[in-house]
Amino acid sequence: MFYPTHLGRYEFMSTYQDRLQALREELTKRRLDGFVVPLTDEHMSEYVGAYAQRLAWLTGFQGSAGSAVVLPAEAAIFVDGRYTLQVREQVDGSHWSYQSVPETSVASWLKGHAAEGARIGYDPWLHTKGWVKQARAALKDKGAELVAVDTNPVDAIWPDRPAPSEAKLVVHPDALAGKSAAAKRQDIAEWLTAQKADAAVLSALDSIAWTFNIRGKDVDRTPVALAYALVGADGTADLFVEPGKLSDDVAQHLGNAVRLHPRDAFAGHLAGLSGKRVIADPERAVAAIFEALDKAGATVIEARDPAVLPKAIKNEAEIAGTRAAHHRDGAALTRFLHWMAVEAPEGGLDELTAAARLQAFREETGRLEDLSFDTISGAGPNGAVVHYRVSEETNRPIEPGSLFLIDSGGQYQDGTTDVTRTIAIGTPTAEMRDRFTRVLKGHIALARAIFPQGTRGGQLDILARQYLWQAGLDYAHGTGHGVGSYLGVHEGPQRIATFGGGDEPLQPGMILSDEPGYYKAGEYGIRIENLVLVTPQAIPGAEKAMLAFETLTLAPIDRTLIDTALLDPAERAWVDAYHARVLAEIGPLVPEDTRAWLAEVTRPL
Repeated sequence: MFYPTHLGRYEFMSTYQDRLQALREELTKRRLDGFVVPLTDEHMSEYVGAYAQRLAWLTGFQGSAGSAVVLPAEAAIFVDGRYTLQVREQVDGSHWSYQSVPETSVASWLKGHAAEGARIGYDPWLHTKGWVKQARAALKDKGAELVAVDTNPVDAIWPDRPAPSEAKLVVHPDALAGKSAAAKRQDIAEWLTAQKADAAVLSALDSIAWTFNIRGKDVDRTPVALAYALVGADGTADLFVEPGKLSDDVAQHLGNAVRLHPRDAFAGHLAGLSGKRVIADPERAVAAIFEALDKAGATVIEARDPAVLPKAIKNEAEIAGTRAAHHRDGAALTRFLHWMAVEAPEGGLDELTAAARLQAFREETGRLEDLSFDTISGAGPNGAVVHYRVSEETNRPIEPGSLFLIDSGGQYQDGTTDVTRTIAIGTPTAEMRDRFTRVLKGHIALARAIFPQGTRGGQLDILARQYLWQAGLDYAHGTGHGVGSYLGVHEGPQRIATFGGGDEPLQPGMILSDEPGYYKAGEYGIRIENLVLVTPQAIPGAEKAMLAFETLTLAPIDRTLIDTALLDPAERAWVDAYHARVLAEIGPLVPEDTRAWLAEVTRPL
């Protein structure tokens, strides 16, 4: 997203070149021949606090997923298909080579590029045990060594590194959570007893927030607090969080069954678990936790974090909350789309203006706690950058004859939203309408799906891609991700994708996105995204339990981009029924002028 002036670009690149050189000098001091820099924190979070943005500080890359490797004479940055364009715009290709995941990986690249006998450093608080095993095996073939560092060398050269957030924790009310923290701990305790284990490590921030019914402001866009926890088979727990972040209300809410410790006491506490049987999640707990438990003499049982699945399966209170949040959010988005319809043809709008106006509409609800992610406000070619984030340098005008893609969401105490709409500014081309309609057909096919209980998200992915495939087209991202309840906008384990996940059986109560897309590099991007809820589907005479999706998101889809000749009668009926529902449920929540506009844009095809 950086398009600076000539002078600005020179200064920008010079800064990152200097940082790369400084890291190499630091590695030399430590007798290391390389270092791996992932984009995560010590909780394996997707979105991280400013203090953990090491990859962005070192390279300039602003995406939410990636890794880098620095060797003495070369450096590489690894991103997936969502960031293919973005990484080339933000990271200097004269100093970094661009590597595409999953076609390659850090481990396989190191196997081909590390020198024989090299010592490659890694921070054990930023990698999983599985990654360490894989990288160590790859380097062994070269006679090279993977070396754990005591302190991160990037931190040593980062002079103005932000401190971790000091924001206070807040209580998440039982009325919204649908279950008390004590009851959740008791469920985990019973599971631990069945596993013949003494305790479970919780290191994923959303798992801790969910289990203890607390929320925080330590990570932008995700209401979590920096903490660790151990939940015991007796229903008690140890919570490791900075004392200054705890108010009397939170301490009273946690109660006497939760022992409180400073966050930096966590590693030392693990050392005292000798002889205990401790469950840790190999996907969510970092390598350092496993190493500390092994060193302490604990018996480590590798199993999924016990909060992950119950957190994903929303209870009645959480479902009611998310429906309310989506009504509120849908009204704000509809007001924005009306505003765009009036203002955009006049000219003078740009990506930043649009993103700010949408946020203002959400703020006017009086219930917005935060955005659920940085708004993707992409005009014309910027819409083709899948995870684009607008900045002063990249800000483009929204021009007639172009497409405008806006992917946004809100964090409300009763639910988390995520929605994408693509709108035509002026008259779209025949190609734009063709591509949009193929994306819409895929979106409808997934939204209408009926499938047997036990179906994995990966089995449904083809439904959304089939009409693009028929024209030799595709998109380089998953079709759907899980969404939390006033938690992460990306939440596992459920996913609709044929790569990088999608193996979790879908269950009633799970929330996912339905978001196929199409991206023409340098020209435009298209994505249509609603959130859907997995629900039981009653079918007379059915011989097995069946499931379906209930659409939660309510906002109009741009009719001017729909080529109705490409829709069959059932698809047209779906669009008409959806728009009728939008008008009926959102119409009463918006001002009269917006309601009149909404009636026009949701009329039957």
